[in-house]
Amino acid sequence: MTDFLTLAEDIAREAGDMLLAKRPTMSGEIETKSSPTDVVTTLDKASEELIRERVLAARPDDRILGEEGGEEPGESDVRWIVDPIDGTVNFLYGLPDWAVSIAVEVRGEVVAGVVNVPARGEVFTAARGRGAWLNGSPLRCNTGVPLAQALVSTGFGYLKGRREVQGQVVAHVLPRVRDIRRGGSCAVDLCSLAAGRVDAYYERGINPWDYAAAGLVATEAGARLGGLNGRPVSPSYAVCAAPGLFEELHDLLAPLDPERDS
Repeated sequence: MTDFLTLAEDIAREAGDMLLAKRPTMSGEIETKSSPTDVVTTLDKASEELIRERVLAARPDDRILGEEGGEEPGESDVRWIVDPIDGTVNFLYGLPDWAVSIAVEVRGEVVAGVVNVPARGEVFTAARGRGAWLNGSPLRCNTGVPLAQALVSTGFGYLKGRREVQGQVVAHVLPRVRDIRRGGSCAVDLCSLAAGRVDAYYERGINPWDYAAAGLVATEAGARLGGLNGRPVSPSYAVCAAPGLFEELHDLLAPLDPERDS
């Protein structure tokens, strides 16, 4: 795991440095994916290409799953799960909460993860069973926080119907918690939870490249990450918080049928 984590961190740092250097001169080539609000820039693609090249140069038999390029086959039991820029809209607008996310999965289990937040100079790392760190300092999530005093982060999808439902859900949650935060990057949100900057997180529609690395950071910092009604975290739903608060937030969300899109 140490070798995996070292390689992932080196690559995530290189990609982050490239993005910081090139963003001020970024061309206007911006495309859309699932909707007009779901954007991808030329630098998303350049970052993923860099990451894929570095991984395969070091480990040519491994598989890679990337947000932009999809699944690249390989012969080994190791798969790298990559988000070249999580929080592309933030990146596009010059907001700091965007990240390069790289996770290493062995036989279906994520064993190492790195989330580099270049604009903040912060690198979150985690190794399964060994803990989570921010710039080398150990992380622990907030514990003992009741729902009514919890600062809760969330995010919103790109499709109109899903956003309408998410608006209904957040309207129900907001009066029952301390406050809501919407940062714009799942990976940064989960790492913020690990660092005690928020108490809980929930969202519908995140993908493995969004949460693989940051989810490991959060759970290694003491949080629980899962879906609704005992299911694992998935694009259908994600809830994350310290034990106790996790159950309270889950029980607030589940009756709202928040996995629907209209």
